[in-house]
Amino acid sequence: MTEPTQDLIRYDVLVQEALRGVVRKVLQEVVKTGLPGQHHFYISFDTRHPGVRLSTRMRQRYPEEMTIVLQHQFWDLVVTDNAVEVGLSFGGIPERLLVPFTAVKGFFDPSVQFGLQFEVRDESEAEDDDDEVVAEDVETAPDAAAKPAGPRIVPTEPSRIPEIKPEPKPAAAAAPESPPSDRKTEEPPPSATVISMDSFRKKT
Repeated sequence: MTEPTQDLIRYDVLVQEALRGVVRKVLQEVVKTGLPGQHHFYISFDTRHPGVRLSTRMRQRYPEEMTIVLQHQFWDLVVTDNAVEVGLSFGGIPERLLVPFTAVKGFFDPSVQFGLQFEVRDESEAEDDDDEVVAEDVETAPDAAAKPAGPRIVPTEPSRIPEIKPEPKPAAAAAPESPPSDRKTEEPPPSATVISMDSFRKKT
């Protein structure tokens, strides 16, 4: 019986990088021409990831994950090869956010029911994973026979975009002050094509 081949190329990582490039390209076009038609974006990211820049107020409010909406009002959108930077208002207070693409966990465009989901790994996990790939002996590993021959690409089926919970309103506020992009009250359509990195990730 032929032993399964170890994925030294890391196709799952390459696919993830390529799909992050899709997000980068879309946002670069928005910088040039603005949001086309009814397109708008929900971008979820890991606030703990290295390189994420948030105010102390926002970091305390969202200690693990945050979702922003680029739709009606945002300003000074800047997209580089490595990160996206944008101005938004939260509760009437302007904020400036910088998010590395490696921190992005999800990108959704409800207008066309399209989404991407990513695995966020910090640098230490990536280094540990690289060391494991180098040191592992495929022939002697006890679970070698159970590992598939590299990542599997499976058909993507429609699945529900995760619900984005609205921000809690201040107790003293009589009416919402922030523009539509500041509140996460709008839910995406009930179903959408979401491409998950689970489809490409190396199975263990």
